[in-house]
Amino acid sequence: MRRLFINFSIILIIALAVLALFVWSGFWWLLAIAGLFILLGIYDMMQTKHSLIRNFPIFGRARWVMEALRPKIYQYFVESDTDGKPINRIDRSTIYQRAKLQTDTTPFGTQLNVYAEGYEWMTHSISPVDFHKLNHDPRVLIGNKDCKRPYSSSVLNVSAMSYGSLSRNAIEALNGGAKLGNFAHNTGEGGLSPYHIKQGGDLIWQIGTGYFSARNIDGTFSDDAFAKTSAIPNVKMIEIKLSQGAKPGHGGILPAAKNTSEVAAIRGVEQGTTVYSPPYHSAFSTPKEMVLFIKRLRDLSGGKPIGFKLCIGHKSEFIAICKAMKELDIYADFITVDGGEGGTGAAPQEFSNYVGAPLLDGLAFVHNVLVGFDIKQHIKLIASGKMISGFHLVRAIALGADACNSARAMMMALGCIQALVCNTNECPTGVATQDPQLVAGLVIADKKQRVCNYHHETVKSLVELMGAAGIKSTEELNRHHIYRRVFMNQVTTFEDIFPPVEKGSMLNDHVPEKYKQDFERAHVDSWK
Repeated sequence: MRRLFINFSIILIIALAVLALFVWSGFWWLLAIAGLFILLGIYDMMQTKHSLIRNFPIFGRARWVMEALRPKIYQYFVESDTDGKPINRIDRSTIYQRAKLQTDTTPFGTQLNVYAEGYEWMTHSISPVDFHKLNHDPRVLIGNKDCKRPYSSSVLNVSAMSYGSLSRNAIEALNGGAKLGNFAHNTGEGGLSPYHIKQGGDLIWQIGTGYFSARNIDGTFSDDAFAKTSAIPNVKMIEIKLSQGAKPGHGGILPAAKNTSEVAAIRGVEQGTTVYSPPYHSAFSTPKEMVLFIKRLRDLSGGKPIGFKLCIGHKSEFIAICKAMKELDIYADFITVDGGEGGTGAAPQEFSNYVGAPLLDGLAFVHNVLVGFDIKQHIKLIASGKMISGFHLVRAIALGADACNSARAMMMALGCIQALVCNTNECPTGVATQDPQLVAGLVIADKKQRVCNYHHETVKSLVELMGAAGIKSTEELNRHHIYRRVFMNQVTTFEDIFPPVEKGSMLNDHVPEKYKQDFERAHVDSWK
């Protein structure tokens, strides 16, 4: 669009000048007006704050005008009840304001329907803790008894988004923000690219079923390639992706339009083809083999934390993994629980809408099973799935998470406007595209600072909420701190909605009734 604007401007100036000279002198006024617009367009192309108007000079400004005029509700992320009525909403502008360090307070009180079924809130204390006396950078040490190089993680990190799905500038800006803010950046399953490393931020290297950056020519897992990549100093943890909330049980998809020669070289695939990752891993085929694979990766990486990510499906399969870990006395250092509400740029609609447990249900289940097997002390839990605000962090931590990952909000901090063309290679803000002209609109130096700002302000919000509740650390957050209106005249706590289990209760004959059937179906030598 910038090249088109320049060409159009040159033609317009020449045409008006010719008309003014040979047809009518009044065209000089039109030429002057056109010149002002052209100067404005040049300014738009040169500025670094707004990717949209940088890529679409003058015309991109229409978007801001329309957003100001449209009904306010459409600027929200909406959580709805079963009848589609909005319950909890996060103003999208709040993310932008935090990223830009602008005031994000709201006049005239809450705009939520506090009497709607499904509305949630947290308790506060008459004797709150002074926010200024709390730790403003709460961290979690990830690494169990077998880990030689544990990692001190922020409570909020960048969730998995691959290079290829996102542009090189977007990846660099995310990693640069992680470097500035001292938090981690998950690579996504698309392999480790130079753009993940250039800014020097901490990385969580994700390995999916395609084993990108750790594969043989035939697509199988390579010990040598893995050892080489995992030795990179920026790689602090390794995450095995079993499934993701946006399309659990379905392999990743890289559209052909985004599969450039560089992306193909990084992933080890053929350029210009649509890349379908397998729906399952070839490196292991049973729960016990998977646990042994975790040990194999830990050894190959020199003792770095190894974990896995999944969206809960068959509960018996996760229980089988826990049985295998307990039997072998080998434990993942962390488990990332993704929710069915997670997003992606390319997934069948039915998978996005109807497959996989929502985050809160999956997270509560995983935490209960780990406690029931008395192995939670070995494993840190990370929650992923529409983590937008400080309250979302509080809610997840209250259910058992030790830390959280955010993708959607981090993309907003980069400048994403939800154009919903992620899978077409036509993202107008340069976030989710490989088109060089669109990518150039995203200025790394500006956007990495915004990512850092958003992280800082959201963690600050978490700490302020903890102070209001009268607690000093995330370890003190529990399920009884969160309330939900389940009916118009009935309110209950998360402790009642997601009942906890007793420590070690699944190691004897007193397995809670609700888990018995799945417990009996769980076998360490088979997923079925």
